[in-house]
Amino acid sequence: MNLRTNILVILLTLVLFSCKEKIKEPATDQMLFSKHLVDYSDLFLKQNDTSIKIIDFRLAALYNKGHLQGAVNLQRSEFQDTNFPYKGMRINREDMEKRLGLAGITDKHTLVIYDDKGLSEASRLWWLLRLHNFENVYLLNGGLHHWEQMGGSLSTSSPEIREVKFKFTEQTTKPIVVGKEKILEVISSDASNVFVVDARSKKEFDGFYLKEGAKKAGRIPKSINIDWAEAIDYGNTFTFKSLAELENIYKRIGATKEDTIIVYCHTGVRSSHTTFVLTELLDYKNVMNYDGSWVEWSYFDQLPFENDSLILAKN
Repeated sequence: MNLRTNILVILLTLVLFSCKEKIKEPATDQMLFSKHLVDYSDLFLKQNDTSIKIIDFRLAALYNKGHLQGAVNLQRSEFQDTNFPYKGMRINREDMEKRLGLAGITDKHTLVIYDDKGLSEASRLWWLLRLHNFENVYLLNGGLHHWEQMGGSLSTSSPEIREVKFKFTEQTTKPIVVGKEKILEVISSDASNVFVVDARSKKEFDGFYLKEGAKKAGRIPKSINIDWAEAIDYGNTFTFKSLAELENIYKRIGATKEDTIIVYCHTGVRSSHTTFVLTELLDYKNVMNYDGSWVEWSYFDQLPFENDSLILAKN
C-alpha cells in the first residue's frame, strides 16, 4: 500500500468516526427524558411482551371505539373516594391494590399508561402509583394522538382478564402529596423557599370561570399560574415539549431545583401532569401534589381565596 492510499484510508476512517459521533449528539435531549416516559417506537417493539400491561385510562365508551392492542381499560372514577362531599379525592392504598388486581395487573408488571388528553388523565394514575412507591410505571409520550399519527394500529378487542393479586411495597410513602392544612400554613407564612403553582387555565385562575364541582371561583392566595397544557405540543402531536422549552416555561415559578413546590388544579388531575413534568423531566426534588385541589379548597368558606372578578368589582 503506497503513501497516497494510506492517507486516503486514514481520512476515510476519520470521516466515518466523525459521523458516528454526530449521530449520537441529537439523542442527548431524549436521553435526559424520564425513565418514566416511553416513546411510541419503544412500545412498538415491546407490545407483545407479557410482562408489560398497557392501560387505556379513558372512559369505557372511548376505549370500545378503539384502543392499543392488548390494553386494559381503567377509568379515573374507579380511583376516587366517594365518601367526601366533593369529588376527586383518591382512594386508599388497599382499594387501589384491589382495583388493579381485578384488572389482571400484578405488582410484577411494568405499566404503560395513555389517554387522549395530552396525558393529563394518565398522569393522575401515574401519580397515584408513585404515591405508593410503585416504580415500574410509564407514560406513553403523546398518548393515543401521537400513536395514531405515527401509524400505530388500534383494536376493538378486549383482552381476557383474570383476577390476580397486586401488592404495594411496605416502604414509607414518599412525600409527594400535601393537604389543605399544609397549604394554609405555607400561604400564612413568609417562607421564601415554598411555591404554590396553579396548573389550571387562566380563566379558572382569575376566577372568571367556575368549573363544575367547585363551590366558588378563584384561586389559592400567593399561587402562580402555569397552565399544564403549556408543557405539551397541544392540539398537534400532544407530546412533551423539549427540555429547553420546559425549563423556560417553569422558570417562571422562580424556584430552585431544591425548593418545595406545591401544585394544584381542579381535582388533582392536571396538577399530577405538572408534577410529572417538574419531577421526572426537569428534576425538581421537592414537588407535592395537592390531592383535593380547588374543589376541596373552595368547599371550605373559612379558607382564604382570591378572585379577580371580586377585585374588579371592589374597584
